[in-house]
Amino acid sequence: MCLIAFDYRPQASAWLHLVANRDESFARPSAPLGAWPEEPDIIGGRDLVAGGSWFAVHRRGRFAAVTNVRDPATESPPDGPSRGHLVPEALKTDDLSGWLNALASSEAYRYAGFNLLVGDHSGLWHLHRGRGAIQLNRLTAGLHGLSNARLDTPWPKLTLARQGLADSLLDGGWPQSALAVMHRQCLDIDDQALPDTGVGLTLERQLAPPFILGETYGTRATTWLEWHQNGHLELSERRFGPNASNLGETHLSLSTEHWDRTLQA
Repeated sequence: MCLIAFDYRPQASAWLHLVANRDESFARPSAPLGAWPEEPDIIGGRDLVAGGSWFAVHRRGRFAAVTNVRDPATESPPDGPSRGHLVPEALKTDDLSGWLNALASSEAYRYAGFNLLVGDHSGLWHLHRGRGAIQLNRLTAGLHGLSNARLDTPWPKLTLARQGLADSLLDGGWPQSALAVMHRQCLDIDDQALPDTGVGLTLERQLAPPFILGETYGTRATTWLEWHQNGHLELSERRFGPNASNLGETHLSLSTEHWDRTLQA
């Protein structure tokens, strides 16, 4: 993922609402949202190059998502493992706390910069591997956003996505009005408001909106999730090709007990 907004309410009937965009090269092969053939307890999209994922859920009642960190000062180890591998590893571990603490102690340095978001009914955690530092936090209830920097860094796209989610939950427009914000392809902001991530002003402008429009690189999927205390969740993925061409949608209605599914092409 490259942009995630989520509302975490551990005491509410729906403990998690989330919207997210995945930005990637259109030439990189990937599988759409669905059960993984060799690991049917995992449901998510899949990178067919490295075998990992950007967002997935597990029958045990856990989800995980990863974003890259875009910072020229963050060193990337040569021949490091794919950051997408963190998603299935987070889902499958029987000792999530121990696994996260091992990452936080030193293991995260094996990877290029990343943010990992992982949670279940017992809690929600964020791990940031950035420039010379690793930070692991258990998150408090509330509205949060994550892009290619630290949690809640106020990049314009993140601020907009987070507010769009908040408004949709407040005015009853969930999820459609939140999705409309995630699909905005332009922002009317001054260049001074853009982050400086070392890619140059022209590319910073292209990457500024929530939805990246492009011929070879851009937003390839929008995901939304609603997860209830009783284990029921609604999960949907809209897929896009070059220049926002529509490649279809998958909607799943799942139970962590039965994985009941309703597919909509």
